Amino acid sequence: MIIQGLLAEVGTTYMMVNRMDRTGLRAVPAEVLAVGDMLALPDGGEPAEVSAVVVENDDFGVPALVVATIAGERRIRLATGSMAYLEPADAELGLSAVAADHGSPEELIAQIAQAHPESQAIQGVAARLARGINLKAGSNLQDLHQFALTLLIDEGDTASALSVADLLAQLPFDGNFGRWKWIEGGLAIAAYLTRHDDARSARYSAAIRAAEDAETDPLRAKTAAMYRQRQLNEPNVYDPEILRASTAGKTDVERDWRVLRIGVLLYLRAHGGSKTLSRDVLERRIAAELAAVGALDAQLAKRPPS
Repeated sequence: MIIQGLLAEVGTTYMMVNRMDRTGLRAVPAEVLAVGDMLALPDGGEPAEVSAVVVENDDFGVPALVVATIAGERRIRLATGSMAYLEPADAELGLSAVAADHGSPEELIAQIAQAHPESQAIQGVAARLARGINLKAGSNLQDLHQFALTLLIDEGDTASALSVADLLAQLPFDGNFGRWKWIEGGLAIAAYLTRHDDARSARYSAAIRAAEDAETDPLRAKTAAMYRQRQLNEPNVYDPEILRASTAGKTDVERDWRVLRIGVLLYLRAHGGSKTLSRDVLERRIAAELAAVGALDAQLAKRPPS
């Protein structure tokens, strides 16, 4: 299995990665590592200049490892799809990676990933986004939404989750519902995370209705509003699926359904609730679901590897 996100050296244990201080380092996909880069080492030593880079395939011919050679012919192996941490070119000037990149979305993602080195989910999404974020690409918007949701649900990092959700929340509705569903999800996350700031939360909640307000045909708008209200009053929160998974002892499946439920509850809350679920009730249910997922994660962590 590919080890997400970090560095591993021949004969070096995975735990050595924890010794690396990533403060001020620049995260890049392992595949773009190049000769001359100053690579942070897994044992926490001083960054070393890369003198050679080769890519090794697995038995099926698929790139699996990036092997970087540094001083003394020492070889550092990185899993493809993982992140390498480099000393910024202007490090001697004391400038941070964020300042060097002028607060770009890619740098925000890299900085957040540095704070969660043990999360394979965070590192995996960060590796994809580090190649470049196109805010018009549905796949990138989906990754950003997943990143924010993972920060909220798995890591409890609400500040970072809001920062990522804001990348989505600033985007307008352009008529493309495939892209809009991820933007809508970001707005719902942001509205929940700012619930103690009524004015700011209300702005996110208002923005989430942009697609609804875009319909100019009165009949279509009325029909859509009736359908939407029915969805709000009778939401699918995956009760049967969660019950089946729980009864069968399928903890991982139950967890996945509960994450989907959280997304629905966030959406409902951003719409102000409904006739059947008030905003206060939704906030209590969201908190309960976050706790339930946390408990399931604890159970999964205790499972022996299969």
